[in-house]
Amino acid sequence: MKTLFTLFTVFCCIAISFAQAPEKMTFQAVVRDATNSLLNNQNVGMQISILQGSSTGNALYVESHTSTTNENGLVTIEIGAGNVSEGDFGTIDWSNGPFYIKSETDPSGGVSYSITGTSQLMSVPFALYAKTAASVTEQVYSIGHWPELGGYVFQISSDGKHGLVAELQDQGVVSWYGAQDFISNPDNHSADGSKFFDWRLPTKHELNEMYTFSAPIGSIGTSFGTNTYWSSTLSFANDGQTAWRQNFDTGLQYNSTIFTLTDFFFVRAVREF
Repeated sequence: MKTLFTLFTVFCCIAISFAQAPEKMTFQAVVRDATNSLLNNQNVGMQISILQGSSTGNALYVESHTSTTNENGLVTIEIGAGNVSEGDFGTIDWSNGPFYIKSETDPSGGVSYSITGTSQLMSVPFALYAKTAASVTEQVYSIGHWPELGGYVFQISSDGKHGLVAELQDQGVVSWYGAQDFISNPDNHSADGSKFFDWRLPTKHELNEMYTFSAPIGSIGTSFGTNTYWSSTLSFANDGQTAWRQNFDTGLQYNSTIFTLTDFFFVRAVREF
C-alpha cells in the first residue's frame, strides 16, 4: 500500500502571461509506500478535484494528469492544465469559498486511483480572486436615477460603464463667471450629489440632452420649471461675448448678446463617470 503526503501550502503561482496562457496553480505532493519509502522516479496518475464548501462538497472542477515523481518522490502538476472531465477552471468564483482540493493518485500511472487526500485551500491566488471579483462586482448602468453616482444618468455608453450624470437640484442663480464657484460648493448640491467634487457646467449639447430628460429628472429632484440655464459653451455672436443658454420651457437655445456673461441664469451641474 502506498500513501500520499500532500504539500498543501501550495505554491500558488499564477501563469497569466502576455501569451494569454490560462490561469494555473502549481500543486506538489510526495508519494510514499506503506513502509514510508519514497516512490521516486515513477510515473503516477492523478485526478484533481476543486471542491466547494467542505471537504465533501460539490466538485466544481475535475481534471487528470500523468506525471513522474522526482528522486525525492515529489510530483508536480499544474492545476488548470490537465485533461478536464468536469467544469471550467477559468470560471470558478474564488470569492465564494471555502475551497478544497481533492487529490486521487494511481501509483502505477493509470486511472485506478487508490490514494486519496483532501486539503483546504487556505488562500486563493490574488490574481485569480481579483479576476473573478472584478467580473462579479463590476456595475453596468443605464439611463435613470443612480444615487451612488450622485444623480440621474441621462447619457450612457454602449457598455453601460461610462456616462453623464445630472444633479437633481439647481446649484443656484448666478453669472456665468460665478457658476463654477456655485457648483463647487457641496452645500448647493443634493445629499447624493454633495459626495462628489467633479461637477461642472454642461456643454451646449449636454444641456440640450439634459433637457430631453428634464421630466424624469424633475420628477425625482427639483423641477426645471420654465427656467433658463447656462451652458459652458462660449459664443461670440454679434461681435459680443456670451455663452449658450437654454430655456427648459420651450427647449430653445440662445446665444444672443442681449445678455452677457455677467447676467444671472440658473445652473444645473453634470459629472462624468
